[in-house]
Amino acid sequence: MVNYSFDENGNQLPPKNKTVTEINDYIKWLIDGEKQLQDIYVIGELSNFKKHTSGHCYFSLKDEKSEIRAVMFASYARKLNFKPENGMKIVVHARISVYTQGGSYQLYVDSMQPDGLGSLYLAYEQLKERLNREGLFDEAHKKPIPKFPDRIGVITSPTGAAVRDIINVSKRRYPCVKLLLYPTLVQGPEASNELTKAIEYFNIENNVDVIIIGRGGGSIEDLWAFNDECLARAIYNSKIPVISGVGHEIDFTICDFVADVRAATPSAAAEIATVDINEIINALNTFDFRAKNALMGAVSYYRDKLDGIKSKRIFKMPEIILDAPKMRFSMMVENLKGSMAEINSINRERFANINAKLIALNPMAVLARGYGAIYNQNDEIIKSTKEISVGDNIKVRLHDGSFNASVTEGED
Repeated sequence: MVNYSFDENGNQLPPKNKTVTEINDYIKWLIDGEKQLQDIYVIGELSNFKKHTSGHCYFSLKDEKSEIRAVMFASYARKLNFKPENGMKIVVHARISVYTQGGSYQLYVDSMQPDGLGSLYLAYEQLKERLNREGLFDEAHKKPIPKFPDRIGVITSPTGAAVRDIINVSKRRYPCVKLLLYPTLVQGPEASNELTKAIEYFNIENNVDVIIIGRGGGSIEDLWAFNDECLARAIYNSKIPVISGVGHEIDFTICDFVADVRAATPSAAAEIATVDINEIINALNTFDFRAKNALMGAVSYYRDKLDGIKSKRIFKMPEIILDAPKMRFSMMVENLKGSMAEINSINRERFANINAKLIALNPMAVLARGYGAIYNQNDEIIKSTKEISVGDNIKVRLHDGSFNASVTEGED
């Protein structure tokens, strides 16, 4: 960058004694700092076009009075969808800068289109750039397309080839799907308004799972309805996923950029919106085959396992399962017998002791030794001579019986 110098009044002095490079750098700095020269569209006739082996394109643009040199680097040139030729009128988007080694300014081009409809193309590029800056084309906003839609909304002309292609492809791939056609114009001054209303209708009614909007190919004029800003915003605000199938593979519209998915053609849009019934059938057959194999494998596994269990000794000689309980039972019986014998022995000994005591205490044993017991008339034992008198009837009991007697006399 050039260093500035000033006089005593603060006025900037022109640079002096500068090198050529410094001068060219200064001019480049001035031009690069001019915003209006960094984002421009230029219309002119293509001249001296050369494509270098590196892929860079060098050419000039001229009109009736002047000419300007230009360069388009390979990364941009690869995106061209037409072959530039000398004498062709084109529109380029570029910035102006200085090539300091040659001391000349030139256009640095990043896009190029034929100028057959230059004003439409400029309007298209400007709207595209503005909507892109607003984020209408952001991938983060794109909604996924449902795998198995029940209903598909179709926005197109009811008489064009596009609607027939969409119907044929959809019914061939997914016969059970229902198509709801919203017939519209697809070109002309009223077309964009009708297309916008169709998007809004399906969102208000919420009666479809996905929307296809499209038409067949054509010129930029034919497709211009799909470059409408109101339509773009309606698609962006749609709660229902939108597939854009406008024109042919090389055609791009604003509708394509803002839609959730861009299809190359209306037929391709129908393919994206539907699943192939044959794929479902093949998948089901595959699942059925795998399920049967898995079931047969499980049956075989458990059959082998059952055979292994059946072959065990316990199932061939089930009586052996009782051997251990029988042994335990026998041991319990023997233990019980021993316990009972021990208890009986103890009880017999106790009984003998008690019996001996009872015999010793038995009054009849006393009578057997020559003693007797005397009872009054009330069968009360008489223990003293004072309890009887002469003439009383008494009963005498001996060890082997009893008899009645009468008291005739008494002694103290």
